[in-house]
Amino acid sequence: MDYTNKAVLVTGGLGFIGSNLTIRLIELGARVTVVDSCRPGCGGNYANLKPIADRVCIVEKDLGEAHEFREVLRSAEIVFNLAGEVSHLHSMMAPERDLYINTVAQLRFLEVLRRERPGVRVVYAGTRQVYGVPRYLPVDEDHPADPVDFNGVHKYAAAMYHLMLTRMGLLDAVVLRLTNVYGPRMALRIPCQGVLSTFIRRALLGQPLEIYDSGEQLRDPVYVDDVVDAFLRAGAAPRLPRRDYNVGGPEVMSLRQMADIIASAAGVPVISRPFPPDRKQIDIGSYVANTRRICSDLGWTAVTHFTDGIRRCLTWYREHSSDYLDLAQPTHCAMPEHHGRRRHLVLVSA
Repeated sequence: MDYTNKAVLVTGGLGFIGSNLTIRLIELGARVTVVDSCRPGCGGNYANLKPIADRVCIVEKDLGEAHEFREVLRSAEIVFNLAGEVSHLHSMMAPERDLYINTVAQLRFLEVLRRERPGVRVVYAGTRQVYGVPRYLPVDEDHPADPVDFNGVHKYAAAMYHLMLTRMGLLDAVVLRLTNVYGPRMALRIPCQGVLSTFIRRALLGQPLEIYDSGEQLRDPVYVDDVVDAFLRAGAAPRLPRRDYNVGGPEVMSLRQMADIIASAAGVPVISRPFPPDRKQIDIGSYVANTRRICSDLGWTAVTHFTDGIRRCLTWYREHSSDYLDLAQPTHCAMPEHHGRRRHLVLVSA
């Protein structure tokens, strides 16, 4: 993977995965421009790029305003598109907000990109949430799409925009469907950013880890360095046999097992409580990714085991706690401030 002197654009580059990717690209000799809206609640944090702050160009713009940074798009040789909102609960609380961030802004961005830089390689950060409740395990890329929340629907639409424009010959895009990514630079201050960020935040604050009911749902957590490697391989591949790939971790374990490992490393207890109704109605149960396709086509495999990844993760946050932890920050899932209209939807089961 030769990124030496490559002009690379990373959208969402101040966020969790985007910043880790940006740092690695700089280490590989790329010339990186980051575009990030710094929208409250989406995870953008200037502290994420402290190690390379003087070596990266940061454009603080909304992705839907791509016409305002046309020159950046015109010069990009590779685009890593990681901008977006990842909270499933936030999407249910404010669906129009999620629609704008994950769908409308993406469409506007791609419209400008395909005109300014036709045929450019784009690697889009998709989500396993598009599959909904798995009909079988492990889930492969041929599994039907049947998302259970607005975030999954909107991310699915954005992924389809990328793939449609590629079929039309206007872009050269690939979608990576991610699951339960963890590691340094997660948005720990933002509630509802995922079960692992919640576990890690509570562990670092010395609070009990909460699981719902028995916590028997299966997952395959994947460390952020492994995810970055997947993006780099997808960006550099001279030819892509296929256009969508699952990215998952090397181990399958229950949420309870993950909580126990984190709790043991941090010296805190694990407690169980009933499943909150707002979470239960969008819970997908167990999910495990079938990653044979990306392993075969791109030579990628996840190598970081969960116990080692958590140990590295907790050590890193303890060394950088002032940038990622706030004792006064609320832990409930209130909506962050945002641009545009907010509508709260209450879904009642029949």
